[in-house]
Amino acid sequence: MSALFARRMHRSRFLQGGFTLLEIMLVVVIIGMLLTVATVKIQGNAEKARVTAARSDVEGSLRTALGLYELDNGRYPSTEQGLKALIEKPTSEPIPPNWRQYLEKKTLPRDPWGRDYVYLSPGVHNPEGYDLSSLGKDGVESEDDVRNW
Repeated sequence: MSALFARRMHRSRFLQGGFTLLEIMLVVVIIGMLLTVATVKIQGNAEKARVTAARSDVEGSLRTALGLYELDNGRYPSTEQGLKALIEKPTSEPIPPNWRQYLEKKTLPRDPWGRDYVYLSPGVHNPEGYDLSSLGKDGVESEDDVRNW
């Protein structure tokens, strides 16, 4: 009878299954470590994506719009007129004779960090053209800036 009782106890314990508190805690710690590694990787990629987006604006869409403005009007917008001249006809001198809207949206793009692009014309670094830059993640002139020079 005791062998039969032992078999039933063994089967009963096997069917109950479940995890111990230690096993559950171990799994939670492992998941936490994996999430930490994934978060660090994603944040690094997010910053690279912001830099790429800023570079795309500076060397792509804004460069193209400014080039078209210059072709139509014989000069780039002045520093005072700024990038706003790409979406609204300037009212200050020099008034462009052949102005048209140069950006599809009626709002100026902001850099991926939420700040305005810095525009100077004539430029300090490009005296025959313009200087265009994003101040990058830190918001001040430094090595992380995205520039057209």
